[in-house]
Amino acid sequence: MKLTGSQIVAEVLLDHGVDTIFGYPGGTALNIYDELYKYSDRIKHVLTAHEQGACHAADGYARATGKVGVVMSTSGPGATNLVTGIATACLDSVPLLAITSNVPDSLIGKDAFQEIDIAGVTMPITKHNFFVNRIEDLADTLREAFVIARSGRPGPVLVDITKDVTATTYEYENKRPLPLRPDPEIRKDDIRAAVKMINAAEKPVMYVGGGVMQSCACELVQELARKANIPVVNTLMATGVMDTEEDLCLGMVGMHGSVAANRAIQHADLIIALGARFSDRVAQDTKTWGHSARILQVDIDNSEINKNVMIDKSVIANVHEFLEKAIPFVEKADHSEWRERTVSWKKKAPYVKATDCPLHPKDIMTTISEFVNDDAYFVTDVGQHQMWAAQYLHHRKPHRFITSGGLGTMGFGYGAAIGTQMAHPDNQVVLITGDASFQMNLNEVVTAETQHLPIITVILNNSVLGMVYQWQTIFYDRRYSNTTPHRKVNYVKVAEGFSIKGFRATTPEEFQDAFCQALQEDGPVWIECVISQDERVLPMIPGGKSVDDMIVG
Repeated sequence: MKLTGSQIVAEVLLDHGVDTIFGYPGGTALNIYDELYKYSDRIKHVLTAHEQGACHAADGYARATGKVGVVMSTSGPGATNLVTGIATACLDSVPLLAITSNVPDSLIGKDAFQEIDIAGVTMPITKHNFFVNRIEDLADTLREAFVIARSGRPGPVLVDITKDVTATTYEYENKRPLPLRPDPEIRKDDIRAAVKMINAAEKPVMYVGGGVMQSCACELVQELARKANIPVVNTLMATGVMDTEEDLCLGMVGMHGSVAANRAIQHADLIIALGARFSDRVAQDTKTWGHSARILQVDIDNSEINKNVMIDKSVIANVHEFLEKAIPFVEKADHSEWRERTVSWKKKAPYVKATDCPLHPKDIMTTISEFVNDDAYFVTDVGQHQMWAAQYLHHRKPHRFITSGGLGTMGFGYGAAIGTQMAHPDNQVVLITGDASFQMNLNEVVTAETQHLPIITVILNNSVLGMVYQWQTIFYDRRYSNTTPHRKVNYVKVAEGFSIKGFRATTPEEFQDAFCQALQEDGPVWIECVISQDERVLPMIPGGKSVDDMIVG
């Protein structure tokens, strides 16, 4: 059957199970958007306030479902507004498909109105991208884009389509989605060598990263941990890999990781790195990090081996497949002395409250954890609030903590919360943000209100750019250059202007009352929490330093 390019786009999306997309229309995208109008009973398009918000929403949708998130935009500024969102997905290995429309092929290279070489712009921040100026290439290109986004280490793919292609007709053949590219085959010798290292260890620790989440290997990590009594430390991206109240879970490792997690790495005799890349936020001083241990690294991406830290044994594999094959051969172990030692570090970790402000971040996170159910999703922006959320929330299940790790994108949160809520309309979604991050993309509340999404936004307002302010306090002799903006925002009144409900809390009791009321609302709500500008994120290992330099109070 003959279809237009726009119809082909819609049909390929349907063939791949896509029922929700995010975006913003414009001149070169009009043909596609006209077709989406006709497909609106099968594909829901969520109009955001800004293309960056749309990209973060598609990203959040992907993280919350494991599916490919889809975002659409027009050419020129519409396409360039996706850049930060695409880069965010790239650094965190999120499967994303960005479909952009460009000027007609006859105008390419002529500086036409809103022409941009978006494929060239995004080349460094995509897993792959395509420029389609021939109708006969369109369907297969889109099919290949889905395969690339999900195969191996996931990531974003961009497909840029000229406007004439979206209007041209072509004989379309309906095809089943292409199979994913096979993961690297695990060698039996690698399994034997890895198991031998694990069985020989007396003080092993598992260091797990986002690859564990991507491969849905959390239950296998828990199985191995319990079978061989191996403590588990996680990166920010693997928050929730185990229930944080379980003794074997030592929490987040790295710059703002727990004392127990960082000490375990320094005293272990074997570090089992699963889907983790030894980033500079974890292995800050690469010469001393884990210096007493042998390191076994399992990763699907060969380029991550020996990139940041020199390791003793590598296995190139999907983490889930590796654990399935290795666990039966791992011996049951006691490691009682080692386990007691790590548990003591966890229980004795100091809790530091730096100020006398009535409302402390831990109070806020404790209340949230107490009143949400086990299936709630936590979404964050980037900054101090993000670290407090990672440290103090009770993380009960995997895939429930959605945050920007690698790129550290302020303004990520509201769009991601929208995508998460669209993916799971019956689940509670709590966005935890800071006043500075929130002000970057608070315009997306219009999207949440229009879609009647019951997202609860908790704004930790310290009236400063908190994380940078903290660094200036500790390392720059309190020279607060452009981190005290003195913005006078009445969040309750702003909420009223957006036709949503807003609360303000200055004490734990006021916050608890506001949060309980927010849980009863059927639309978006936000709660401003007034905290001290001098409250710090601790522990903290200064950049480039070791665990011996950890600041705990």
